[in-house]
Amino acid sequence: MADEEMERVYTITFNDLKDIPRTKKADRAIKHIREFAARHMKVEPDEVWIDHRVNEMVWERGKKKIPNKIRVKMIKFEEVVEVVPPED
Repeated sequence: MADEEMERVYTITFNDLKDIPRTKKADRAIKHIREFAARHMKVEPDEVWIDHRVNEMVWERGKKKIPNKIRVKMIKFEEVVEVVPPED
């Protein structure tokens, strides 16, 4: 499985971010995505690359009003995970 890549589609909810101050919600959501990807794909958080389109999905309504959940596709190449929007 060293040369194979693994793809999975996840829905990440931001329920845990209810108690975060409004001015920090988008920043914390990006950190939450990174931690979620690292936990589910079994890599270090430093090895997770978040695509700019996922960042735009989080920041679409501004810093204070993040979406309740987002759907992303995670692709693991060797020890690096790429988080991109799903192609629906």
